[in-house]
Amino acid sequence: MMDRESSDEEEEEEDRENLITQNDTRTKSPRRSTFHIDEFTNSISYASTFNKRYLLAIFLPLFILILYFTTDIKSFFQSSVTNFKSDASLNLMRESELRALNLLSQQQLGLFKLWNRTTLLTSLNTSSNSPFSEDLKSAVLNQISLNKQIQKLLLSSHQSGNFLDSQDNVTEGGDFGLNRCRKTDQRFSERKTIEWKPTSDKYLVAICVSGQMSNHLICLEKHIFFAAVLNRVLVIPSSKVDYEFSHVIDIDHINKCVGRKVVITFKEFAESKKNHLGIDKVMCYFSSPQPCFMDDDHVKKLKSLGLAINKLKPAWVEDVKRPTKRTVQDVVSKFSSDADVIAVGDVFFADVEKDWVMQPGGPIAHKCKTLIEPSRVIILTAQRFVQTFLGENFVALHFRRHGFLKFCNAKKPSCFYPIPQAADCINRVVERANTPVIYLSTDAAESETGLLQSLVVFNGKTVPLVKRPARNSAEKWDALLYRQGIEEDPQVEAMLDKTICAMSKVFIGASGSTFTEDILRLRKGWGSASICDDYLCQGERPNFIAEDE
Repeated sequence: MMDRESSDEEEEEEDRENLITQNDTRTKSPRRSTFHIDEFTNSISYASTFNKRYLLAIFLPLFILILYFTTDIKSFFQSSVTNFKSDASLNLMRESELRALNLLSQQQLGLFKLWNRTTLLTSLNTSSNSPFSEDLKSAVLNQISLNKQIQKLLLSSHQSGNFLDSQDNVTEGGDFGLNRCRKTDQRFSERKTIEWKPTSDKYLVAICVSGQMSNHLICLEKHIFFAAVLNRVLVIPSSKVDYEFSHVIDIDHINKCVGRKVVITFKEFAESKKNHLGIDKVMCYFSSPQPCFMDDDHVKKLKSLGLAINKLKPAWVEDVKRPTKRTVQDVVSKFSSDADVIAVGDVFFADVEKDWVMQPGGPIAHKCKTLIEPSRVIILTAQRFVQTFLGENFVALHFRRHGFLKFCNAKKPSCFYPIPQAADCINRVVERANTPVIYLSTDAAESETGLLQSLVVFNGKTVPLVKRPARNSAEKWDALLYRQGIEEDPQVEAMLDKTICAMSKVFIGASGSTFTEDILRLRKGWGSASICDDYLCQGERPNFIAEDE
């Protein structure tokens, strides 16, 4: 029994020790080894998850605050609703655009048909090649271009750029061969001419006394015709009794064009006739208001040259104010003579074969564009001026004002226009010619040209009125005139103005001015005349005319 109890106690004591040992194992950290990795990883994952949750708890409220203050939350949530509402109206707008495109395409076809019909009528009727018909064709072309622009704008919201480029090839009207201010066909091949084959020792001394230089050039042109008809060499007037023609026109150019010596200067004539310098016979074209239209002062100037002059005799009864139409046969019958040297009085007002004499290129057979043209120095100076200030696309305007008010008001209707009316007429020509600049040849006061400048407008922009500037040594366009010493010759300046005007795309002249007529002569001869060339406000009456004195 005792042994049994003692053994029980021992077992209980052993169990207690084992229990203590197990408890010690749970509380005591064992030594880690390489075989405890899973337990270590689980510990780290737990710590990491804890940190992320902690950071999220801190930054999420901060992010919400930033989003709230930087974003229109209300519009953000409403955008989907708005888009849904606008879809219907957007579709309707696009449908309308497509319908508009369809209508524009139909309009375009109609315009093309109208264009083709207008072109056909023009080709069948040469008389329709007028500024009016050109304006009609231009208006059609402008509508085609406008149609294309509208289509392009409507298509921009529907198609890509490549599609638009391909459409341009279809809708682009181009110029369709249209030139509203094209050059006129002068039909030089149909020109009526006469051969000028003078007898070498037979001379005709030209006398020109009427008006300014332009009048004298027209007079000289008619004297050329007389000399050719009478088979005589033409003698250019001396600068002592007339202008210095050698400064203004190219005299030797005439001989080269005709191919023989047909014109000489008075100096050459005096040298050839130094033993007997005189005029054998003076023949007057006009008898009234005085023979040869010459006064005693001019006769004295001719005699001062050493010329022996006989009495002035009219060839027939002819009044300057009412000239009679004459023919070549009339000239030959009245002005033919066996005398070596004859002089013919002023023929500026003579009406002899006008269509023949005044045709483009003149009445004489020659190989040039014109016989009487500016000197080489003047032509080169004009070209340099155009290159410096104007370029090829410019309108030239001869705006005659000084002394023109009374002259024009004596005509019916008057040709003197108020500045605003003149500006309207100029604007129409500029629009038709589509030119960016105007060359202004004028004797008007600055008060008039200043007002005119403010009123000449194209496409909302003022069109510059360019005049020849005062001499500036920094500019070299006029250097040739200074080398020749003719820069201050007023006749050289006048011819320079004419030459620049003759080079323009379109010319607007002054009705009744011989300055304008000489420019038109050059333009026709040079082939630069345009169907838009015209007199200022041609066909219009001044909207205000002052009473007579």
